Amino acid sequence: MNNKAKSYFENLKSKKVAFVGMGVANVPCAEFLAQQGIEVYACDRRDKEYIGVEICQRLESLGVNFSLGENYLDILPDMDLVFRSHGILPFQNPWIGECIERGQTVTTEMEVFFKLCPSKIIAVTGSNGKTTTTTLISEMLKQQGYNVYLGGNIGKALMPELETICENDIAVVELSSFQLLTMGNLQNTPDIAVVTNIECTHQDHHISLDEYVDAKRNILIYQNSDCITVLNADCDYSIGNRVYHDMRYDVRGELCEFSVSHPVIKGAYMKESGEIVYTNHGEETFVMNRDDIILPGMHNIENYCTAISALWNIVEPDNMLKVAKQFGGVEHRIEFVREFDGVKYYNDSIATSPSRVISGLRAFGRKIIVIMGGSDKGNDISEMVPDILQYVKLLVLNGATADKIYNTIIGSSEYKNSDINIIKTDTLENALYAAKQNAENGDIVSLCPACPAFDQFKTFEYRGRKFKELVNGFDK
Repeated sequence: MNNKAKSYFENLKSKKVAFVGMGVANVPCAEFLAQQGIEVYACDRRDKEYIGVEICQRLESLGVNFSLGENYLDILPDMDLVFRSHGILPFQNPWIGECIERGQTVTTEMEVFFKLCPSKIIAVTGSNGKTTTTTLISEMLKQQGYNVYLGGNIGKALMPELETICENDIAVVELSSFQLLTMGNLQNTPDIAVVTNIECTHQDHHISLDEYVDAKRNILIYQNSDCITVLNADCDYSIGNRVYHDMRYDVRGELCEFSVSHPVIKGAYMKESGEIVYTNHGEETFVMNRDDIILPGMHNIENYCTAISALWNIVEPDNMLKVAKQFGGVEHRIEFVREFDGVKYYNDSIATSPSRVISGLRAFGRKIIVIMGGSDKGNDISEMVPDILQYVKLLVLNGATADKIYNTIIGSSEYKNSDINIIKTDTLENALYAAKQNAENGDIVSLCPACPAFDQFKTFEYRGRKFKELVNGFDK
């Protein structure tokens, strides 16, 4: 552990530290601090069964104290330091302001990691594509021989990694708007910041679209002249009721852009021929052909252009090409599950926004069978209707939004001229059964839900894993 981190954690041994929201980030961080001999409190409205009995037993064995149920926040006045879950947003939770008024520090594990990390940091955010892009960057760096620490919103806490991460390593971090919201004016900004794109989403959590965009801006506005920023040349970064210009004017250091439709001044782009090249003011270097990329869909070509732009002069083109030919994708993102009776099944459980759904439907370049539905987060279903009608032969709807999606589709003026078949059912299991019964040799079945999973599952990950479990359970 580097001296800065060692001093920080040593100082916490005289304090009481609370974690509010025992999710994927706070659980390993609470465990890590308890192992350092720090007095830790785990706070959650939910019970131990929901958090996980084994997880709670492990934490208790390390001396972690629990405060659960309706009054789980009652212990906060006695705390010195409070870690909020990334999903708990400051301006929507009065207790955070109350802690600050009492003179307590409220932070997140990601803020602490950025403050104490000794290595170069490559950070990725955006409305879509950030997990695959983050993973591609990590894979390319590993192919080049770097020791990589991958984490953040991708589902892995990084604060515990401060025990082993060194100056010559590289941290590759996916950051959500929820994480970035309070990460302004960081002492340790990303050496390379990537914003894949910006679209209107998460409006069920942020108080406004501008707040969402401003959160994303935090990834780059505190960089310095030695840093690199990677932006999408095909994206309008001035979305919302902006009183200022788009993110390109916020770049402090070197700007690299990527595109799948036209040349850029500096960065990676795809030519009409399908060649992907890196250009620097007209001087081009061939990297790969689009056919070298085994992941389906134009959005994945965008992801490769993004990663190439971020890693130029760090990773050799040959190693980028090796990853393109080998990397099979990230879990829940058009993830191939299995071929059964001549039918291929894909898990795209992450597809909960219009743009993700559209990318998922277009990825195969043909009509497919789609399982769709879940809980309602206010998405405009009408945005997806043209692509649903063009790329779906059978749509199996399930969950709380089945009727909403159905009514939106049949209410479209284009519906009468389509040949789509629609089935409505209740659960994911029954939807998969209906898809399987109607699929023929050569068909593709994709779980592309267009909605969050909360009506039937904890998260989209639980939904995707259940889908894979069911598909892998098929027998003759």
